[in-house]
Amino acid sequence: MKPIAATRLFEELPGLDQVTSRFVTVLGSTGSIGVNTLDVIAHARQMHGPAAFPLMALTAGNNVALLIEQARSLRPKRAVIGEESLYDALKAGLAGTGIEIAAGRQAVIEAAALPSDFVMVAIMGAAAIEPALAAIKRGVIVALANKECVVAAGEVFRDALVQSGASVIPVDSEHNAIFQVLGSGDAGEVDVCTITASGGPFREWSLDKMRAATVEQAVAHPNWAMGRKISLDSATLMNKGLELIEAHFLFALPPEKLSVLVHPQSIVHCLVSYEDGTTMAHLSAPDMRTPIAHALGWPRRIASPSRRLDLAKLGQLVFQAPAHDRFPALNLAIHSMRSGGLAPTVLNAANEIAVQAFLDRRIGFLDISRVVGATLDADYGSNGVAADLGTVLGTDARARVLAEEICQRVGL
Repeated sequence: MKPIAATRLFEELPGLDQVTSRFVTVLGSTGSIGVNTLDVIAHARQMHGPAAFPLMALTAGNNVALLIEQARSLRPKRAVIGEESLYDALKAGLAGTGIEIAAGRQAVIEAAALPSDFVMVAIMGAAAIEPALAAIKRGVIVALANKECVVAAGEVFRDALVQSGASVIPVDSEHNAIFQVLGSGDAGEVDVCTITASGGPFREWSLDKMRAATVEQAVAHPNWAMGRKISLDSATLMNKGLELIEAHFLFALPPEKLSVLVHPQSIVHCLVSYEDGTTMAHLSAPDMRTPIAHALGWPRRIASPSRRLDLAKLGQLVFQAPAHDRFPALNLAIHSMRSGGLAPTVLNAANEIAVQAFLDRRIGFLDISRVVGATLDADYGSNGVAADLGTVLGTDARARVLAEEICQRVGL
């Protein structure tokens, strides 16, 4: 199996002016990752001048007010809103700016296909699959801040990369850390790759207490400022399970060489142990602007406004084994990774439906894993092969319908 993440080494690094002159597209600019990406770009413009990282396109789902604000401030060539009904609002908000505007799902995919040099994929969920593939097919640098599209369509992504020669740089803090640490050795020499988990807000809660958990409690992540969906995935530990599957595809690591360790401080993001007994760790403060800056500058490094790490002030680092009995979502993800085929596609689709049902207060917190498990058990197509995008999208759609039916039966 070949890795998805970029692995080529540069004998001669490009000049900093070459890096900062890259045209950038940000897919999902109004979400947490998108906002942080634009913050890093704004910082780069303060350091290197207003022409640094010129913007080709910004896209958003439905936050038209913030998209207008971002576009007026940073002046992309095009601004796209995914919700078609908001086209008139976007047009009015950007009147007189000369910025091209568009709306709708297809317009987002077309924005990814515009001739930029660097595409940040920060769209949430499986909705990122087609825009990410549109960027990859152009053979450019694709910064991937969305784990779901690799989980759902890893084989399809690998085929597209082989054909295009694109470079994929992971932006999730754990995968970006692995990407950097693996530069010290060969993936074939890895004994075990460990990604860390904060444990989420319910790390020490009993099952009885979690059964009554509210939406507000579940999305209150102790360390990271993130969107509601990923915060909730962190509370169930599904986020860590999805990250295991993502690492399996990104770095071509077999399931038996991947593990999870709970680390409440979120300072160590990965540990890679090699066959010679060496363990390499990546440390940084819990600030997404750090991996974003790494991706934007790759293969160089650029200045970032992110928080700096002070180990003396921190004092100690704590590590614990995950509680598999209290967080069954992690077990479901591990089983899906080992099963392969379309099982991760079904897992991801069912989880997105169950998470939204909980956020809508239609099911309880512990029901999320129950819905995902029941969908995997009932969807016999999960044993199939992710041969092409049509198969993946069809499986995803079928699993969503099934998961919704199960949510209605499980509902409070």
